[in-house]
Amino acid sequence: MSSFLESEPRMPEKLTPLMALLTCRVPRVLKPAVAHAVFPALAAHLHGAKFRYLDNVEREATLMCCLLAPMSSGKSAVNKPIERILADIDERDRVNRRREQDWKDLQRMGIPSPRPADLIIQHLCSDMTNPAFVQRLRDAEGRFLYSCMDELELLSQLKTSARGQQVSQIIRLAFDCGEYGQERIGMESLTAQTRVRWNWNASSTIGSGQRFFKKDLVNGTLSRINFCTITPTVDDEMPVIGSYDAEFDAALKPYIDRLNAASGQIECPEAEALARQLMEENNDVSALCASEAFRTLSYRANVIAYLKAMVLYVAEGGWSAEAEAFIRWSEQYDLWCKMRFFGEELQRQMNKENGAVCMGPKNLLEELPDSFSRQEVVALRQSRGMSANPKDMIHAWIRRGLIKRTDVEDCFAKTDYYLSKHSAA
Repeated sequence: MSSFLESEPRMPEKLTPLMALLTCRVPRVLKPAVAHAVFPALAAHLHGAKFRYLDNVEREATLMCCLLAPMSSGKSAVNKPIERILADIDERDRVNRRREQDWKDLQRMGIPSPRPADLIIQHLCSDMTNPAFVQRLRDAEGRFLYSCMDELELLSQLKTSARGQQVSQIIRLAFDCGEYGQERIGMESLTAQTRVRWNWNASSTIGSGQRFFKKDLVNGTLSRINFCTITPTVDDEMPVIGSYDAEFDAALKPYIDRLNAASGQIECPEAEALARQLMEENNDVSALCASEAFRTLSYRANVIAYLKAMVLYVAEGGWSAEAEAFIRWSEQYDLWCKMRFFGEELQRQMNKENGAVCMGPKNLLEELPDSFSRQEVVALRQSRGMSANPKDMIHAWIRRGLIKRTDVEDCFAKTDYYLSKHSAA
Protein backbone atom coordinates (compact mmCIF):
# COMPACT_ATOMS: atom_id res chain seq x y z
CA MET A 1 0.00 0.00 0.00
CA SER A 2 2.84 2.44 0.77
CA SER A 3 5.37 0.85 -1.58
CA PHE A 4 5.24 3.90 -3.83
CA LEU A 5 6.98 5.89 -1.09
CA GLU A 6 9.88 3.46 -0.91
CA SER A 7 10.77 3.37 -4.60
CA GLU A 8 10.00 5.51 -7.63
CA PRO A 9 6.44 4.85 -8.87
CA ARG A 10 6.56 3.35 -12.35
CA MET A 11 4.82 5.30 -15.10
CA PRO A 12 2.05 3.29 -16.80
CA GLU A 13 3.10 1.63 -20.03
CA LYS A 14 -0.15 2.50 -21.79
CA LEU A 15 -1.00 6.21 -21.74
CA THR A 16 -3.99 8.22 -22.88
CA PRO A 17 -3.70 9.56 -26.45
CA LEU A 18 -2.79 13.08 -25.31
CA MET A 19 -0.15 11.97 -22.81
CA ALA A 20 1.29 9.50 -25.32
CA LEU A 21 1.58 12.34 -27.85
CA LEU A 22 3.19 14.81 -25.43
CA THR A 23 5.80 12.28 -24.26
CA CYS A 24 6.50 10.56 -27.59
CA ARG A 25 9.48 12.74 -28.58
CA VAL A 26 11.57 12.14 -25.45
CA PRO A 27 13.37 8.98 -24.23
CA ARG A 28 11.88 6.88 -21.44
CA VAL A 29 14.03 8.44 -18.70
CA LEU A 30 12.49 11.88 -19.40
CA LYS A 31 8.86 10.84 -19.90
CA PRO A 32 7.73 11.17 -16.24
CA ALA A 33 9.04 14.74 -16.02
CA VAL A 34 7.38 15.76 -19.28
CA ALA A 35 4.12 14.04 -18.31
CA HIS A 36 3.92 16.21 -15.18
CA ALA A 37 5.33 19.44 -16.58
CA VAL A 38 2.84 19.88 -19.43
CA PHE A 39 -0.22 20.35 -17.20
CA PRO A 40 0.22 24.02 -16.16
CA ALA A 41 0.46 25.02 -19.84
CA LEU A 42 -2.50 22.84 -20.83
CA ALA A 43 -4.59 24.33 -18.02
CA ALA A 44 -3.66 27.87 -19.08
CA HIS A 45 -6.05 27.45 -22.03
CA LEU A 46 -9.08 27.04 -19.75
CA HIS A 47 -11.20 30.14 -19.25
CA GLY A 48 -14.17 30.05 -16.93
CA ALA A 49 -14.08 26.27 -16.46
CA LYS A 50 -15.00 25.20 -12.91
CA PHE A 51 -14.61 21.86 -11.16
CA ARG A 52 -16.25 20.97 -7.85
CA TYR A 53 -13.89 19.04 -5.57
CA LEU A 54 -14.85 16.51 -2.87
CA ASP A 55 -15.15 19.25 -0.23
CA ASN A 56 -17.80 20.99 -2.37
CA VAL A 57 -15.41 23.87 -3.11
CA GLU A 58 -15.49 25.12 -6.69
CA ARG A 59 -12.00 25.11 -8.17
CA GLU A 60 -10.22 26.07 -11.36
CA ALA A 61 -7.22 24.34 -12.94
CA THR A 62 -4.58 26.06 -10.82
CA LEU A 63 -1.47 24.01 -11.53
CA MET A 64 2.17 24.80 -10.74
CA CYS A 65 4.95 22.31 -11.48
CA CYS A 66 8.55 22.26 -10.27
CA LEU A 67 11.11 19.88 -11.79
CA LEU A 68 13.96 19.03 -9.41
CA ALA A 69 16.70 16.92 -10.96
CA PRO A 70 20.49 16.51 -11.00
CA MET A 71 22.64 18.81 -13.07
CA SER A 72 22.87 17.89 -16.79
CA SER A 73 20.05 15.35 -16.50
CA GLY A 74 17.96 16.79 -19.35
CA LYS A 75 15.63 19.19 -17.51
CA SER A 76 15.23 21.34 -20.64
CA ALA A 77 13.39 18.46 -22.35
CA VAL A 78 10.11 19.77 -20.90
CA ASN A 79 10.45 23.12 -22.68
CA LYS A 80 9.67 22.06 -26.25
CA PRO A 81 6.32 20.35 -25.63
CA ILE A 82 5.31 23.27 -23.41
CA GLU A 83 6.27 25.67 -26.20
CA ARG A 84 4.04 23.80 -28.66
CA ILE A 85 1.14 23.71 -26.19
CA LEU A 86 1.38 27.50 -25.78
CA ALA A 87 1.75 28.28 -29.50
CA ASP A 88 -1.74 29.79 -29.89
CA ILE A 89 -1.41 31.82 -26.69
CA ASP A 90 2.02 33.08 -27.72
CA GLU A 91 0.71 34.17 -31.12
CA ARG A 92 -2.01 36.31 -29.54
CA ASP A 93 0.48 37.65 -26.99
CA ARG A 94 2.80 38.80 -29.79
CA VAL A 95 0.00 40.80 -31.39
CA ASN A 96 -1.03 42.39 -28.09
CA ARG A 97 2.53 43.18 -27.01
CA ARG A 98 2.99 45.01 -30.28
CA ARG A 99 -0.26 46.94 -29.71
CA GLU A 100 0.87 47.82 -26.19
CA GLN A 101 4.30 48.95 -27.43
CA ASP A 102 2.72 51.17 -30.09
CA TRP A 103 0.66 52.85 -27.36
CA LYS A 104 3.75 53.37 -25.20
CA ASP A 105 5.57 54.94 -28.14
CA LEU A 106 2.73 57.43 -28.56
CA GLN A 107 2.93 58.32 -24.88
CA ARG A 108 6.66 58.98 -25.15
CA MET A 109 6.03 61.29 -28.08
CA GLY A 110 3.54 63.24 -26.00
CA ILE A 111 0.54 62.11 -28.00
CA PRO A 112 -2.22 61.37 -25.48
CA SER A 113 -4.27 58.27 -26.19
CA PRO A 114 -6.20 55.77 -24.06
CA ARG A 115 -4.60 52.44 -23.31
CA PRO A 116 -5.94 49.86 -25.79
CA ALA A 117 -8.66 47.51 -24.59
CA ASP A 118 -8.39 43.71 -24.75
CA LEU A 119 -4.63 43.64 -24.11
CA ILE A 120 -4.69 40.02 -23.01
CA ILE A 121 -1.10 38.84 -22.50
CA GLN A 122 -0.88 35.49 -20.72
CA HIS A 123 2.72 34.31 -21.16
CA LEU A 124 4.75 36.43 -18.75
CA CYS A 125 8.40 37.36 -18.53
CA SER A 126 9.94 36.21 -15.26
CA ASP A 127 11.22 39.65 -14.22
CA MET A 128 8.08 41.57 -13.32
CA THR A 129 7.12 44.32 -10.91
CA ASN A 130 4.06 44.01 -8.72
CA PRO A 131 2.09 46.70 -10.63
CA ALA A 132 2.82 44.93 -13.93
CA PHE A 133 1.68 41.61 -12.48
CA VAL A 134 -1.58 43.12 -11.19
CA GLN A 135 -2.14 44.86 -14.54
CA ARG A 136 -1.66 41.60 -16.46
CA LEU A 137 -4.06 39.81 -14.10
CA ARG A 138 -6.69 42.48 -14.66
CA ASP A 139 -6.16 42.55 -18.43
CA ALA A 140 -6.52 38.75 -18.65
CA GLU A 141 -10.23 38.96 -17.78
CA GLY A 142 -10.28 35.68 -15.88
CA ARG A 143 -7.77 33.83 -18.04
CA PHE A 144 -4.67 32.21 -16.60
CA LEU A 145 -1.31 33.92 -16.69
CA TYR A 146 1.61 31.58 -17.28
CA SER A 147 5.36 31.63 -16.62
CA CYS A 148 8.11 29.15 -17.48
CA MET A 149 11.46 29.48 -15.69
CA ASP A 150 14.55 27.41 -16.44
CA GLU A 151 15.85 28.32 -12.98
CA LEU A 152 13.65 28.16 -9.89
CA GLU A 153 15.31 31.24 -8.42
CA LEU A 154 13.72 33.34 -11.19
CA LEU A 155 10.44 33.02 -9.28
CA SER A 156 11.85 35.62 -6.92
CA GLN A 157 11.95 38.16 -9.73
CA LEU A 158 8.23 38.65 -9.19
CA LYS A 159 8.53 41.53 -6.73
CA THR A 160 5.46 41.38 -4.52
CA SER A 161 6.66 43.93 -1.96
CA ALA A 162 9.08 46.82 -1.71
CA ARG A 163 11.01 45.05 1.05
CA GLY A 164 11.78 41.84 -0.78
CA GLN A 165 11.03 39.48 -3.59
CA GLN A 166 9.19 36.68 -1.78
CA VAL A 167 6.74 34.93 -4.08
CA SER A 168 5.40 32.28 -1.68
CA GLN A 169 2.34 34.40 -0.85
CA ILE A 170 1.42 34.62 -4.54
CA ILE A 171 1.85 30.85 -4.94
CA ARG A 172 -0.58 30.22 -2.09
CA LEU A 173 -3.09 32.69 -3.51
CA ALA A 174 -2.74 31.25 -7.01
CA PHE A 175 -3.64 27.74 -5.88
CA ASP A 176 -6.98 29.00 -4.54
CA CYS A 177 -7.54 31.83 -7.06
CA GLY A 178 -7.35 34.21 -4.10
CA GLU A 179 -7.88 37.96 -4.35
CA TYR A 180 -4.83 40.17 -4.73
CA GLY A 181 -4.04 43.71 -5.77
CA GLN A 182 -2.58 47.03 -4.74
CA GLU A 183 -3.86 50.40 -3.55
CA ARG A 184 -2.11 53.54 -4.81
CA ILE A 185 -2.86 57.26 -4.47
CA GLY A 186 -0.95 58.70 -7.47
CA MET A 187 -3.00 59.73 -10.52
CA GLU A 188 -0.97 57.48 -12.83
CA SER A 189 -0.54 54.63 -10.36
CA LEU A 190 -2.51 51.42 -10.72
CA THR A 191 -5.14 50.61 -8.12
CA ALA A 192 -6.72 47.24 -8.71
CA GLN A 193 -8.05 44.15 -6.96
CA THR A 194 -8.31 40.91 -8.89
CA ARG A 195 -8.04 37.15 -8.50
CA VAL A 196 -4.70 35.44 -8.97
CA ARG A 197 -4.83 32.96 -11.84
CA TRP A 198 -1.20 32.08 -12.49
CA ASN A 199 0.17 28.73 -13.60
CA TRP A 200 3.88 28.14 -13.94
CA ASN A 201 6.74 25.74 -14.53
CA ALA A 202 10.19 25.96 -12.97
CA SER A 203 13.29 23.77 -12.90
CA SER A 204 16.18 23.46 -10.48
CA THR A 205 18.84 21.14 -9.21
CA ILE A 206 17.72 19.19 -6.15
CA GLY A 207 19.95 20.99 -3.65
CA SER A 208 18.98 24.45 -4.89
CA GLY A 209 15.30 23.50 -4.77
CA GLN A 210 15.59 22.26 -1.20
CA ARG A 211 17.25 25.50 -0.14
CA PHE A 212 14.71 27.62 -2.02
CA PHE A 213 11.70 26.06 -0.28
CA LYS A 214 13.24 25.45 3.13
CA LYS A 215 11.46 28.42 4.72
CA ASP A 216 8.15 27.54 3.07
CA LEU A 217 7.68 23.92 4.11
CA VAL A 218 5.09 24.43 6.83
CA ASN A 219 3.18 27.46 5.51
CA GLY A 220 1.38 25.58 2.74
CA THR A 221 3.52 26.72 -0.18
CA LEU A 222 5.22 23.39 -0.82
CA SER A 223 2.03 21.33 -0.73
CA ARG A 224 0.42 23.48 -3.43
CA ILE A 225 3.10 22.66 -6.02
CA ASN A 226 3.32 19.52 -8.16
CA PHE A 227 6.87 18.10 -8.13
CA CYS A 228 8.64 15.79 -10.55
CA THR A 229 12.19 14.66 -11.18
CA ILE A 230 14.51 12.85 -13.59
CA THR A 231 16.33 9.70 -12.53
CA PRO A 232 19.40 9.44 -14.79
CA THR A 233 20.33 6.06 -16.22
CA VAL A 234 23.54 4.41 -15.02
CA ASP A 235 25.03 4.27 -18.52
CA ASP A 236 25.25 8.10 -18.70
CA GLU A 237 23.86 8.00 -22.23
CA MET A 238 22.86 11.44 -23.50
CA PRO A 239 19.06 11.72 -23.88
CA VAL A 240 18.13 12.45 -27.49
CA ILE A 241 15.09 14.68 -28.01
CA GLY A 242 12.89 14.25 -31.07
CA SER A 243 11.68 16.99 -33.40
CA TYR A 244 8.44 18.89 -32.84
CA ASP A 245 7.12 19.48 -36.33
CA ALA A 246 3.91 20.37 -38.15
CA GLU A 247 2.68 16.80 -37.78
CA PHE A 248 3.02 17.05 -33.98
CA ASP A 249 1.21 20.41 -33.94
CA ALA A 250 -1.64 19.02 -36.06
CA ALA A 251 -2.06 16.06 -33.71
CA LEU A 252 -2.05 18.38 -30.67
CA LYS A 253 -4.55 20.91 -32.03
CA PRO A 254 -7.82 19.02 -31.27
CA TYR A 255 -6.86 18.75 -27.60
CA ILE A 256 -6.02 22.47 -27.37
CA ASP A 257 -9.27 23.34 -29.17
CA ARG A 258 -11.29 21.38 -26.61
CA LEU A 259 -9.54 23.16 -23.75
CA ASN A 260 -10.13 26.58 -25.33
CA ALA A 261 -13.81 25.80 -25.86
CA ALA A 262 -14.51 24.57 -22.31
CA SER A 263 -16.37 26.78 -19.83
CA GLY A 264 -18.81 26.61 -16.95
CA GLN A 265 -19.27 23.80 -14.44
CA ILE A 266 -17.68 20.57 -15.69
CA GLU A 267 -18.31 17.23 -14.01
CA CYS A 268 -16.63 13.85 -14.38
CA PRO A 269 -18.02 11.23 -11.97
CA GLU A 270 -15.11 8.89 -12.68
CA ALA A 271 -12.54 11.52 -11.72
CA GLU A 272 -14.47 12.30 -8.53
CA ALA A 273 -14.67 8.62 -7.61
CA LEU A 274 -10.93 8.23 -8.19
CA ALA A 275 -10.21 11.25 -6.00
CA ARG A 276 -12.23 9.69 -3.16
CA GLN A 277 -10.46 6.38 -3.55
CA LEU A 278 -7.00 7.97 -3.59
CA MET A 279 -7.85 10.06 -0.54
CA GLU A 280 -8.79 6.93 1.39
CA GLU A 281 -5.65 5.14 0.28
CA ASN A 282 -3.55 8.11 1.36
CA ASN A 283 -5.23 8.06 4.76
CA ASP A 284 -4.29 4.39 5.08
CA VAL A 285 -0.68 5.13 4.13
CA SER A 286 -0.56 7.98 6.63
CA ALA A 287 -1.78 5.69 9.40
CA LEU A 288 0.58 2.89 8.43
CA CYS A 289 3.63 5.16 8.25
CA ALA A 290 2.68 7.28 11.26
CA SER A 291 3.91 10.19 9.13
CA GLU A 292 2.39 13.59 9.82
CA ALA A 293 4.42 15.02 6.93
CA PHE A 294 2.85 12.61 4.45
CA ARG A 295 -0.62 13.22 5.84
CA THR A 296 -0.23 16.97 5.43
CA LEU A 297 1.16 16.77 1.89
CA SER A 298 -1.41 14.22 0.73
CA TYR A 299 -4.40 16.56 1.12
CA ARG A 300 -3.41 19.01 -1.59
CA ALA A 301 -1.63 16.36 -3.65
CA ASN A 302 -5.07 14.81 -4.07
CA VAL A 303 -6.53 18.16 -5.15
CA ILE A 304 -3.71 18.59 -7.68
CA ALA A 305 -4.30 15.11 -9.09
CA TYR A 306 -8.05 15.79 -9.34
CA LEU A 307 -7.45 19.04 -11.24
CA LYS A 308 -5.07 17.25 -13.61
CA ALA A 309 -7.72 14.57 -14.11
CA MET A 310 -10.26 17.22 -15.07
CA VAL A 311 -7.84 18.93 -17.48
CA LEU A 312 -7.16 15.55 -19.08
CA TYR A 313 -10.88 14.77 -19.19
CA VAL A 314 -11.65 18.03 -21.00
CA ALA A 315 -8.73 17.75 -23.42
CA GLU A 316 -9.41 14.12 -24.27
CA GLY A 317 -13.15 14.61 -24.50
CA GLY A 318 -13.83 11.70 -22.15
CA TRP A 319 -12.55 9.35 -19.46
CA SER A 320 -10.72 6.04 -19.82
CA ALA A 321 -8.97 3.29 -17.86
CA GLU A 322 -5.69 4.78 -19.10
CA ALA A 323 -6.64 8.16 -17.63
CA GLU A 324 -7.37 6.57 -14.25
CA ALA A 325 -4.05 4.69 -14.20
CA PHE A 326 -2.17 7.82 -15.23
CA ILE A 327 -3.73 10.07 -12.58
CA ARG A 328 -3.15 7.45 -9.87
CA TRP A 329 0.51 7.26 -10.87
CA SER A 330 0.73 11.05 -11.13
CA GLU A 331 -0.41 11.57 -7.54
CA GLN A 332 1.81 8.84 -6.15
CA TYR A 333 4.80 10.21 -8.07
CA ASP A 334 4.15 13.74 -6.80
CA LEU A 335 4.01 12.51 -3.20
CA TRP A 336 7.08 10.33 -3.68
CA CYS A 337 9.05 13.36 -4.91
CA LYS A 338 7.83 15.59 -2.08
CA MET A 339 8.68 13.03 0.60
CA ARG A 340 12.01 12.20 -1.01
CA PHE A 341 13.17 15.81 -1.32
CA PHE A 342 11.41 17.51 1.60
CA GLY A 343 9.83 14.88 3.85
CA GLU A 344 12.56 14.67 6.48
CA GLU A 345 12.99 18.42 6.85
CA LEU A 346 9.22 18.97 6.80
CA GLN A 347 8.73 16.38 9.55
CA ARG A 348 11.57 17.93 11.56
CA GLN A 349 10.00 21.38 11.37
CA MET A 350 6.55 20.02 12.21
CA ASN A 351 7.92 18.18 15.23
CA LYS A 352 10.15 21.01 16.41
CA GLU A 353 7.82 21.84 19.26
CA ASN A 354 7.87 18.40 20.91
CA GLY A 355 11.31 17.27 19.77
CA ALA A 356 10.13 14.10 18.03
CA VAL A 357 12.72 12.37 15.88
CA CYS A 358 11.96 12.24 12.17
CA MET A 359 12.19 9.02 10.25
CA GLY A 360 11.44 8.65 6.58
CA PRO A 361 7.95 7.36 5.70
CA LYS A 362 7.82 3.58 5.91
CA ASN A 363 4.97 1.15 6.40
CA LEU A 364 5.51 0.17 10.04
CA LEU A 365 2.70 -2.39 9.96
CA GLU A 366 4.49 -4.19 7.14
CA GLU A 367 7.44 -4.81 9.47
CA LEU A 368 5.25 -6.60 11.97
CA PRO A 369 4.05 -10.21 11.63
CA ASP A 370 0.42 -10.90 10.74
CA SER A 371 -0.25 -11.38 14.46
CA PHE A 372 1.72 -9.30 16.94
CA SER A 373 1.77 -7.99 20.47
CA ARG A 374 1.75 -4.49 21.84
CA GLN A 375 5.31 -4.98 23.04
CA GLU A 376 6.46 -5.74 19.49
CA VAL A 377 4.97 -2.44 18.38
CA VAL A 378 6.78 -0.66 21.23
CA ALA A 379 10.09 -2.26 20.23
CA LEU A 380 9.59 -1.31 16.57
CA ARG A 381 8.82 2.31 17.43
CA GLN A 382 11.88 2.55 19.67
CA SER A 383 14.08 1.12 16.91
CA ARG A 384 12.80 3.93 14.70
CA GLY A 385 13.60 6.61 17.25
CA MET A 386 9.93 7.21 18.02
CA SER A 387 8.30 7.46 21.42
CA ALA A 388 7.59 4.10 23.08
CA ASN A 389 3.87 4.75 23.53
CA PRO A 390 2.00 3.15 20.58
CA LYS A 391 -1.51 4.00 21.77
CA ASP A 392 -2.43 6.58 19.10
CA MET A 393 -0.91 4.58 16.26
CA ILE A 394 -2.67 1.34 17.25
CA HIS A 395 -5.93 3.24 17.67
CA ALA A 396 -5.55 4.74 14.17
CA TRP A 397 -4.83 1.32 12.66
CA ILE A 398 -7.92 -0.16 14.31
CA ARG A 399 -10.10 2.80 13.33
CA ARG A 400 -9.08 2.46 9.68
CA GLY A 401 -9.73 -1.28 9.68
CA LEU A 402 -6.07 -2.24 9.20
CA ILE A 403 -5.78 -4.38 12.33
CA LYS A 404 -8.13 -5.94 14.90
CA ARG A 405 -7.82 -7.06 18.49
CA THR A 406 -7.46 -10.78 19.17
CA ASP A 407 -8.66 -12.88 22.09
CA VAL A 408 -5.21 -12.58 23.65
CA GLU A 409 -4.76 -9.45 25.74
CA ASP A 410 -2.62 -6.73 24.10
CA CYS A 411 -2.33 -8.77 20.90
CA PHE A 412 -3.52 -7.79 17.43
CA ALA A 413 -3.85 -9.23 13.92
CA LYS A 414 -3.83 -7.68 10.48
CA THR A 415 -7.27 -7.61 8.89
CA ASP A 416 -8.24 -9.26 5.63
CA TYR A 417 -8.76 -5.76 4.25
CA TYR A 418 -5.13 -4.82 4.93
CA LEU A 419 -3.70 -8.14 3.76
CA SER A 420 -5.62 -8.03 0.46
CA LYS A 421 -4.64 -4.43 -0.27
CA HIS A 422 -1.06 -5.01 0.79
CA SER A 423 -0.57 -8.14 -1.26
CA ALA A 424 -2.07 -6.37 -4.29
CA ALA A 425 0.44 -3.52 -3.88
